[in-house]
Amino acid sequence: MNARQMRVLITGGAGFVGANLGVSLAARHPGWEVVALDNLMRRGSELNLARLRGAGVEFVHGDVREQADLRAAGSFDAIVECSAEPSVMAGLSDPSYLVQTNLHGAFNCLERAREEGAFLVFLSTSRVYPVAAQLELALEETETRYELAASQPLPGARTLYGATKLAAEHLIEEYAQTFGLRAAVDRCGVIAGPWQMGKVDQGVFSWWLLSHHFRRPLSYIGFGGGGKQVRDLLHVDDLVDLVDEQLGDPDAWAGCVANVGGGREGSLSLLETTALCRELTGNEIEIGAEPETRPGDVPIYLSDCARLFARTEWRPRRGPRQVLADVLEWTLANEDAVAAALGFDSVAR
Repeated sequence: MNARQMRVLITGGAGFVGANLGVSLAARHPGWEVVALDNLMRRGSELNLARLRGAGVEFVHGDVREQADLRAAGSFDAIVECSAEPSVMAGLSDPSYLVQTNLHGAFNCLERAREEGAFLVFLSTSRVYPVAAQLELALEETETRYELAASQPLPGARTLYGATKLAAEHLIEEYAQTFGLRAAVDRCGVIAGPWQMGKVDQGVFSWWLLSHHFRRPLSYIGFGGGGKQVRDLLHVDDLVDLVDEQLGDPDAWAGCVANVGGGREGSLSLLETTALCRELTGNEIEIGAEPETRPGDVPIYLSDCARLFARTEWRPRRGPRQVLADVLEWTLANEDAVAAALGFDSVAR
């Protein structure tokens, strides 16, 4: 594969991760052709079209659920599968869109990669790990968070979202074995950063900062309503660095399935996130408490990246404070557009 003439297809390419990746790859590799395919169903994705165009990224309005749309994007040397319905609450009333996008869409991408002999980078999720087993892990409660020391088990139910992503992982493994497909699977924790239109059930760290800036009320949901639930977070630019490395050496990365996240050092509880958001924005907002835990929620998830770190010098370089500070900087620079995309009537002062 000649890196100077490489053609990369990014599905979900107008979304938060896909657009940041496309813009960055185009800037880092002027000889590459970068194509972003997206159905523009996600709120705020339309804001990325001008960014992609300005970076020289070709945009194709299409849907991974439709094989014809993927074919319309042309041939490619590599595909980064960023498309997904990413909410853990998705599918509770009607799972059809979730399954069709996350599983059937992944299948369509696999088929195109097989036909093209292309390298696949699949963005999976920490939600492939089951819920019940995580709820049974021993916890230590401190003043601001839950702590735990245990590995993540695999047997058990894991939410419909997690199940679709794990099923796609299994398909990738079978395609590798049967057809020699080269693929890397990145099981990402919570990704955050500029251009993320967060919401309460997906992109929570960006949502927390945005809500503080725009003075919108929040709630600590579940686990008694104390706000001590913990996630690690990964700056989108750190993820871009890793994917760029993987695209640069497909043979070395083929067959890798690894957790990608901030780990204990890059984690926050909601209480800790509140304190940081208050400090960065100067705003103190009302935060309610809803003690009842939602289906599929877990008190703590920290990425164990030992398998990844054993094969690369890549490490997350941007900590939680920088993640939130970068979200704020982007918000201030695009205040009216962000408010409109989020459905806020006006910028609160």
